[in-house]
Amino acid sequence: MAEVVLYHHVQGLTDGLRAFADELRRAGHAVHMPDLFEGRTFASIEEGFAFARGAGFEQLRERGIAEAEALGPALVYAGFSFGVTIAQRLAQTRSGARGALLIDSCLPLTEFGKAWPAGVPVQIHGKEADEYFEEDLPSARELASSTPHAELFVYPGDQHLFADSSLPAYDAEAAGTLLDRVRAFLASVR
Repeated sequence: MAEVVLYHHVQGLTDGLRAFADELRRAGHAVHMPDLFEGRTFASIEEGFAFARGAGFEQLRERGIAEAEALGPALVYAGFSFGVTIAQRLAQTRSGARGALLIDSCLPLTEFGKAWPAGVPVQIHGKEADEYFEEDLPSARELASSTPHAELFVYPGDQHLFADSSLPAYDAEAAGTLLDRVRAFLASVR
């Protein structure tokens, strides 16, 4: 069983993300989901960005980091899009990280250090023609080639947030494949 802290995307902690977490719980994993937007969800990425900008991106990230610190160090850090900015930072900088799941985004490897931490496995997932993930794809490829503990999965299509079943961008086939890969990843984390 892995212990996971899962950070939501910029549209908030949606029912689709709750369902994703429930699937991981059914597989025997403990999943914590900090609600950085305090119950607010947004109908569009643009509305979510406007809220996050007003609330302060860095303040929201710091709130997410504080939530993880209260849980202890032996965690898998997972994030969807905006949540990747927190998950990747913690995986790269917090001692004791068990792994990272970076979904719909990936920051440059050097954003939080010189190298990916030795022995920390990571999976990166995104759609090949997603306008947001396309700009992150070079960073994802660099990270994947920098460590033998990395896997990069690029799915056909252009939907951002494709694994969130409560959003119009949901792609059931790709989301199912992603979920299978995430389950296998978490089963292998020690």
